[in-house]
Amino acid sequence: MRKSKPKKRYVLPDPKFKDVMVTKFVNNLMYDGKKSTALTIFYGALDKVEDRTKEKNGLELFKKALNNVMPSVEVKSRRVGGATFQVPTEVRADRKLSVGMKWLILYARKRGDKTMIDRLANEIMAAAKGEGAAVKKKDDTHRMAEANKAFSHFRF
Repeated sequence: MRKSKPKKRYVLPDPKFKDVMVTKFVNNLMYDGKKSTALTIFYGALDKVEDRTKEKNGLELFKKALNNVMPSVEVKSRRVGGATFQVPTEVRADRKLSVGMKWLILYARKRGDKTMIDRLANEIMAAAKGEGAAVKKKDDTHRMAEANKAFSHFRF
């Protein structure tokens, strides 16, 4: 890279749980700068999760779900000679978190439930159990990396 790296931006913790990870999740969930709507959706989803699972802390279940969704390896395209290889690489910690959040939100949006609160709550509960579309995406990514392990010597 010719230019210097941009400074890391730090986000403030959310008002209810005082957690930075929640703020990052809400920022990914947000559309058109409507943060209060995104916060309402997230907190509503956690309340629904607490009601349905009879668990005291929905935040713990959310963190468990996020850990189940975060990938540890992924494949990157690398051109060697005339051929393009899918090279498995380890995922950095900050990228793990952001990719996991984005997958959780993406597959929550694709669900067929009535409201976004229901969709997000159901996806969080499914991911915490180790099932659901977001966990399947992680497993597919890991399987792809495993299948292309032979090209790992092309790592960059």
